[in-house]
Amino acid sequence: MTDFPPESPALRALPPYPMAEIPERRRALEARGVDVIDLGAGDADEDPPPRAVERLREVAGDRGFSRYPFGLGHPPFREAVAQWMGGRFGVHLDPFRELLPLIGSKEGIAKLPLALLGPGDLAILPDPGYQAYRGGVVLAGAEPYPVALRPEHDFLIPFRELPAQVVRRARMLILNYPNNPTAATAPLEYLEDAVAFCREHGIVLVHDHAYSEIAFDGYRPPSILEIDGASEVSIEYHSLSKTYNMTGWRLGWAAGHPLILSRLARVKSFMDTGAFLAVQAAGVAALESWASWVPGQVERFRSRRDAAVEAFREAGFQVTAPRATLYLWIPVPAGDGALGTGDSAAFALRALDEAGVVVLPGRGLGEGGEGFFRVALTVDEARLREAGARLAPLARSV
Repeated sequence: MTDFPPESPALRALPPYPMAEIPERRRALEARGVDVIDLGAGDADEDPPPRAVERLREVAGDRGFSRYPFGLGHPPFREAVAQWMGGRFGVHLDPFRELLPLIGSKEGIAKLPLALLGPGDLAILPDPGYQAYRGGVVLAGAEPYPVALRPEHDFLIPFRELPAQVVRRARMLILNYPNNPTAATAPLEYLEDAVAFCREHGIVLVHDHAYSEIAFDGYRPPSILEIDGASEVSIEYHSLSKTYNMTGWRLGWAAGHPLILSRLARVKSFMDTGAFLAVQAAGVAALESWASWVPGQVERFRSRRDAAVEAFREAGFQVTAPRATLYLWIPVPAGDGALGTGDSAAFALRALDEAGVVVLPGRGLGEGGEGFFRVALTVDEARLREAGARLAPLARSV
């Protein structure tokens, strides 16, 4: 047998993907006839906008849409994004200098550190947080500096309290509000201070805004680019995945400082050739459906939120109703009665093995998430209520 070279140092430094053993355990349960309710992945069980599907069908057979997209992509997609950003946030962007189409926001998030960071550099990350944050920084040879998101800080990164030596080395600050997994939202004053902080210290501010449209009770999450001075230091990521139920279509964009985007585009030119042009054409149709389609999508998630909050509270869990995202962030019950002190991985395995419910342990997205578990509102109200009922014995036992 051929002896392969060892893993690279960067690959060895990557954390394991959260709960990699869950799919096999679930398969074994389902093979025994267990009805499993999956509240783990943030992948809703709903259809994309009909007009987006129709547009994809219209152009998929057109040979012009089967050519390489390259960095330019489908110009009407860039123009539709610029128009949408202007209407939604009042931000006026040059579609060819201040926007960049992406194969889903995840790839742009993971590749940006390759354009901006190197050995000796440091990136400030939320912990828990999306795995692509840490992964991109590690693969770039830089150092991630995870900051625990805790209830006493309203799950916000307290960047003004960071050690001076950390701030001196930091080249990037990653924020994500509305937040995955905690569902926290950031006050406008906090975002304004983040922009000021990054301008003071020469730090690039990266804002992951994938949940900008999934918000309830009259709350409308702002763009970082609305803030004075943000355009000098910021880049913001958007995605069609959650808003339009298009997770598998892989389409998003980055917006912000032209120099930052040009560096990201250069990295991409060596690693990919852009999103399928037909999907970009369908993305135009999705954005054009925003006013007529998104309110119904948000109402579905609001109804699910209310059903899940009620069900999990009745089961004995301490639950705060979120103002945004499609998640609940729930303290794991613990024997000493203190909230947020239980073993999240052990709880998640018991939830699957004893109740047939998949939840995401907070520790799976970073050590800062220990003591909590995440519920994704990706099934209908009846299934969410059933999940809460099934998990009730776990809320009462430790």
